[in-house]
Amino acid sequence: MSEILTMDLQNLENPEVFAARQESLGMDLEWLREMQTTAWQSFLNAPMPSRMDERWRFARLERIRNFQRYQPVPPQCIENHASVELSQRIAETSGRLVFVDDSLVQADGLSDELVGKGVIFTTLADAMVRYPELVMKYFMQQSPELGSEKFEALHVAMLQNGTFLYVPEGVEVDKPFVVYNWAETELGASFPHTLFIAEKGAKASLVEFQDSVNGNLDHLVIANAHLYAGDNSKPTHTIIQNWSPESLSFQLNTSTAQANTIAKSVLINVGSAQARQEIHGRIFGSQSNVELYSLNVTGDDQEVDQRTLQTHIAPNSRSDLLYKNALMNKSRTIFSGLIIVEEDAQQTDAYQTNNNLMLSEEAESNSLPGLEIKANDVKCSHGATSGRIDESELFYFQARGIPLSKAQELMVFGYFEEIIEKLEEKEVAEYVRGLVQGKFVHS
Repeated sequence: MSEILTMDLQNLENPEVFAARQESLGMDLEWLREMQTTAWQSFLNAPMPSRMDERWRFARLERIRNFQRYQPVPPQCIENHASVELSQRIAETSGRLVFVDDSLVQADGLSDELVGKGVIFTTLADAMVRYPELVMKYFMQQSPELGSEKFEALHVAMLQNGTFLYVPEGVEVDKPFVVYNWAETELGASFPHTLFIAEKGAKASLVEFQDSVNGNLDHLVIANAHLYAGDNSKPTHTIIQNWSPESLSFQLNTSTAQANTIAKSVLINVGSAQARQEIHGRIFGSQSNVELYSLNVTGDDQEVDQRTLQTHIAPNSRSDLLYKNALMNKSRTIFSGLIIVEEDAQQTDAYQTNNNLMLSEEAESNSLPGLEIKANDVKCSHGATSGRIDESELFYFQARGIPLSKAQELMVFGYFEEIIEKLEEKEVAEYVRGLVQGKFVHS
């Protein structure tokens, strides 16, 4: 059995191997087994990414096509793991979960007050058993539909755990819920899943940290997250990605906004040799405001591939997307964003901006913003810029004895502050500033 559990992903074509893995997870849930079996078939049938597909334009495909060499990490019983001590970046939380390769190693329970109000913050595996109807209502009900369908299917087929946060109607939670996802196994593959549900009038914040225990670890991560924002709710979801610079990662995010919501998502990306992110936000209710922000710092020969879709279905709603990238060395970024305004979504107010700060002559940015407008009374705009730091400003710093690298760092901090100020927790903002600074130290 241990040999089956540590199989390469290429062995999944064997039905017996897949069935043995399902059996090993120990989740005797018929609906989940059926969903995972269907996803496994979809994974096998779906084609590999191709440059002929517009959704993979400009992307490097060599590492992605070699993903079968990674091994899904089996469930483990881990106690007193060193990552627990490292998972203390926010002092005051409403709850904390710590995972290592998708296995739970620490869970800080909710207060009696939050339990009494009906808040649920637990592992996804636990929620599937204890709250199956609630999980099934939201689990995998939406897909980014931006190119990584094969890897999304693999995520579902291999899923063994994740995070489940449910905030009932009218409940407002001031302190953030915090999740730490650590990768530890060389050539391991993990599949973290997040389901964040804010019901009508609810308010809460979820912060996820993604890290590797070993800075030289080569691993695969296919993460999926869904945010549901009910009427009049105010959810905030932050993901800070700092996987090992040797890793390959996918972040597949979806969100649903109902009426009068204020929903905010922030993505911070500094890690991974190659990071693919697909974000699809759907606005189903009027008078909603959906904000999507991303900060990306790339060095060496990193690639961050960002594909976004803002779909307006209801009238009188607003969305604002701002992605900022700073590129060093031979790194590269890809941004392909589309705003879709459906026929009935009159008086939509939608924005999409991608800014690239080039810190090297060898860095490369590719920006493909777009609009698809089917309504006739809208206010929509999109834009992309790529430029270098003003040489006169660099000269000003250097003339005062500040080294070039430090001058660039200071100017990048100013450039990114527009994104960092969106982070509601000061400790998170300071941690992100440290990550940005660390990129310059190691560049």
